[in-house]
Amino acid sequence: MRKPRLHIPAAFYHVTLRGNHRQEIFFTADDRILLNAIVAEVIAGYGARLHAYCWMTNHTHMLIQVGDVPLGRIMLRIASRYARQIQARFRTTGHLFERRYHAVLVDVDSYLLELLRYIHLNPIRAGMVDSPNNYLWSSHQVYVGVRDERWVTTDFALSMFHGDIEQARMAYQRFMNARLDAPSPLLECNPNDSRILGDDKFAATLLNTAWKAKSRKSVDELIDTACQQFSIQRDQLFSSSRQRELTYARAWIAHQAITLKISSLSHVSQLFNRSEATLRESVKTHFKYP
Repeated sequence: MRKPRLHIPAAFYHVTLRGNHRQEIFFTADDRILLNAIVAEVIAGYGARLHAYCWMTNHTHMLIQVGDVPLGRIMLRIASRYARQIQARFRTTGHLFERRYHAVLVDVDSYLLELLRYIHLNPIRAGMVDSPNNYLWSSHQVYVGVRDERWVTTDFALSMFHGDIEQARMAYQRFMNARLDAPSPLLECNPNDSRILGDDKFAATLLNTAWKAKSRKSVDELIDTACQQFSIQRDQLFSSSRQRELTYARAWIAHQAITLKISSLSHVSQLFNRSEATLRESVKTHFKYP
């Protein structure tokens, strides 16, 4: 059973909206321009802020700060308006997007800059461009001052780099260039609740009595969480591939299983048909091994 959405006024959310069955959602450059216009209007109309975005081929990433209106209403408005206009043009019916968007509540004090980099580096990881400077359909160019999109809020994140806007933009660019292979911070979602990118203290501060720490998961649930957060398929995790993102995801699953006392490293290594020594080294590389 899926957990209910978390609505915290003024909170930040990383939101992913995917094409139904991972189908493409953009067919011309004008389609991305259309989505820009819709998002700008909806964000303003609902008193929210968009701090970052990236339009890929079959999915979108957004970092949204909500106001009093819940994120669900915002996303429903964006998705339905865009889908209706695309379907009217092609004279088709059916679902353009998956029925349920994926959202993670973000501790911006700890993860904002890493998440900003992750969103803007999506085209690099997909092999679409060799630099975020060359990708038109994200807010990266807004952050470096090449393009002006007033519906994107950049001052909050840039202020974390420097008080002067030009100095902040240069520092942001250096930050981006320093780790073009940076892993997804979403792999660090709270082990007790994958809806939250933040530790137990952050969760308890926001949710108060609604927060339930020390919930137990199974290894299978950890695998589902990793697949959702890292946009990978279960069969990829169990394959022989040593792709960097898959290696990191396996290490994350093993680390969570050990930390939460769900399972042993030996069991997880057998599950993925991996050497225990190799998996242990991978966990030690990315995390503090207990």
